[in-house]
Amino acid sequence: MSEPTQKYSITMPRDIAEAARARSGPSGLSAYVAAAVARQIERDNLNELITVAEAEHGPITEEEIQALRDQLHRARTEQHTGEAHAA
Repeated sequence: MSEPTQKYSITMPRDIAEAARARSGPSGLSAYVAAAVARQIERDNLNELITVAEAEHGPITEEEIQALRDQLHRARTEQHTGEAHAA
């Protein structure tokens, strides 16, 4: 069962609304906007977690960020390689 919905009226610049409508596809503008808002909420929540973590443990260094990016890249490469061998 899907989440209950409610109708809202929002105001946004016309060019953004028209671009969103053009990209929304068969799901429609409402679903497109809802997905965009959901992604923004996820980003906001992540930023709040980062703020709390940095307050407790200090700021994240560029070296730590790069190390995590490298780790993620290796994991994705290994996953892709594993999928290729399984096929």
